[in-house]
Amino acid sequence: MTAPSAVWTGWQQPSPRLRSMRRAQFLLTLGVLALPGAVAAVLLGQSLIAAAVLALAVIGTLTVWTVTARQWRAWGYAEREADLLVRRGVLVWRLSVVPYGRMQFVDVTAGPVDRWLGLATVHMHTAAAASDARIPGLPTAEAARLRDRLATLGEARAAGL
Repeated sequence: MTAPSAVWTGWQQPSPRLRSMRRAQFLLTLGVLALPGAVAAVLLGQSLIAAAVLALAVIGTLTVWTVTARQWRAWGYAEREADLLVRRGVLVWRLSVVPYGRMQFVDVTAGPVDRWLGLATVHMHTAAAASDARIPGLPTAEAARLRDRLATLGEARAAGL
């Protein structure tokens, strides 16, 4: 089976700032958790424990660096004539097809860090309770454009039902 990205063309991806933000969040968390432990181990004369903590921190950092790059590449969306395709997933690929006429509303959210970086997440809500169609890490202007386009297409398609 081929990756969903190979099946359709015209995929749009989130901003590379999303990848950088997730990496920075990990490094901040790592600094808060691992650095004090390593310093305490050194001060207590437990250099072997300090070395183990630092080695785990390096391994964790390399793993997170690789995983965030792959996750960022996996996210994508493609606007088609009758629906929106949203793909994601590294180990388990997921492709959501959201028909414009089935959208009930479109949400754009941005936390404080997202706003600082100029990013937003677009959530598409449908009648299906299990739908989780969202596109994270879009530049704010692109998120607003997509929200407006989806709302307009959703109204036009729903009116024809």
